[in-house]
Amino acid sequence: MLSSARDKRSMLYILSLLLDVFALILGYLCAIELRDTQWLSAGGHSIIYIALPIFVMFEIAREAQDAETLQNRVLGTQRALGALGATAIVIIGLGFLFKADDISRLGLAVTFGAGACFIILGKFLLEWIVKVTLGKAVVATILLLDGLSAKPEGSAIVVDVEALGIWPDLDQPDMIDALSRLISPFDRVIIASRFEHRPEWSTFLKGHDVGGEILLDRDLLHGAVALGRYDHRDTIVLSRGPLNLMNRVQKRLLDLTAATAALVLLSPVLLAVAVMIKIDTPGPIFFRQWRVGQGNRQFRIFKFRSMRQDRSDEDGTTSTGRDDNRITRFGRLIRRTSIDELPQLLNVLRGEMSMVGPRPHALGSTAGDELFWHASRQYWLRHALKPGITGLAQIRGFRGTTERVEDLDLRVRCDLEYLSNWSLWSDIMIMLKTARVVIHKNAY
Repeated sequence: MLSSARDKRSMLYILSLLLDVFALILGYLCAIELRDTQWLSAGGHSIIYIALPIFVMFEIAREAQDAETLQNRVLGTQRALGALGATAIVIIGLGFLFKADDISRLGLAVTFGAGACFIILGKFLLEWIVKVTLGKAVVATILLLDGLSAKPEGSAIVVDVEALGIWPDLDQPDMIDALSRLISPFDRVIIASRFEHRPEWSTFLKGHDVGGEILLDRDLLHGAVALGRYDHRDTIVLSRGPLNLMNRVQKRLLDLTAATAALVLLSPVLLAVAVMIKIDTPGPIFFRQWRVGQGNRQFRIFKFRSMRQDRSDEDGTTSTGRDDNRITRFGRLIRRTSIDELPQLLNVLRGEMSMVGPRPHALGSTAGDELFWHASRQYWLRHALKPGITGLAQIRGFRGTTERVEDLDLRVRCDLEYLSNWSLWSDIMIMLKTARVVIHKNAY
C-alpha cells in the first residue's frame, strides 16, 4: 500500500500537467470559434503548436507539478497561471520579432484568457482527485521511535524500531539495508531517537534518498541543513534527497535512452562474449553479487562471469589481484577491457543502477585490512543516488584494488563531489570521458 504512494503522486504530477496542457488547447479551440484558424497561425503553423512546448517548458521551470502544488490548490494555480502568462509574452514577442501582423489579437486574448479559466477549473478537479487518491497524506510520512516518545501527526505511520531491535548500526550492512527498505516508500522520515544514537541516524539519513529529520530535545545539530517542526517540537532536517523531481526524471530518461541504445548497438558483442564464456569454462554466463545501492539498500549486480565457477567470491571479501589465478583466460581479457561490466546495463533498465554514479561495492570489500564502512564513516553518504556503471572516480583513474585506506578516501571524495555538483551535463561528460579509461592499468 505504502510503496504505491510515490507512484500515485507521480501519476498525479502527470495528470496535473496534462490538465494544464488541455486547458490551453481548450482556450485555443474557443478562439477558433471566433476567428478562423488562418488568423491564429504564423508562417503556416498554428500558434498552438508553438505555444504548447513553450508552456510545458515554463511549467517545468516553475515546478508547477510537485508535492507542494498537490497540497495547495492556490499555489498550484499561481504557478500554472505564471507559466501561461510567460508563454503568452513569448508568443507575442515572437509575433513582433517575425512581424506576424496577421495574427489576431482577439484570438490570442481568447486563447490565453480562456486557457487561464480552464486551468483554474482544472485545479479544482485535480484537488478532488488528489483527495480521492491520496486523502490528506499527499506527503507520506513515517515516524521511527528509537528510545524517544513522540505522537504522530495526521496520517503518519509509526514504527517502534527500538522494539524491533534495529537502528542504523553502521557496522551492520544488513541492518542498514532493512531500515532503508522500511523508509524507502516515504517522502519524509522523522526520527525520535535517544541521544547516543543520533550521530548514526544522521549519517544514515544523509546517505538516503528521502527527506530525513531528527526530533530535538537537546540543542545539538549534527550538521543539519534546516530546521523543521513535528509534534510541537523542533526537528533538524538532515537530508532532502539529492535531486528534485524534474532532475530525477531527466536522469532516468538519460539512463533509459543510453542503456537501451547501448544494448542494441552492443548486442553482437554481448552474444559473442556469452558464447566464449560457455566455451572457455563450465558455469553460468553471468556472475551475480550483492552490492550496496541507492539509500544503502542491497541489490544483485549483473556481470559477465570472469572467474572459475568453483572459485567465485560472492561476498567480495578477496580483492582481485593482478595475477589472480581465479580468473579464466577469457575472463582476463573481458576484465582488462571492462567488457565484463556491460551486463550492468540490465541493472540500469531495472532501475537499480544509473549510467553514472558512485560505483557499487560488494559487502566484503576492504581498504587495506578494513571493511569499507570501517575505513570511512563517510562511505554511507555516497549512496544518496543510484550507483553507476561509471562515475567521477573512475574517469579520474581511481579503479582497481583498494590496497590502502587512502585509496578508498579518494574514491569517496569523488563520489561526494559528484553528489554535490550533479547536473545532466556532468553525466553526459562523464559517459563521454569513460571511453578513454575503458582499458586501464588497474583493470584486472
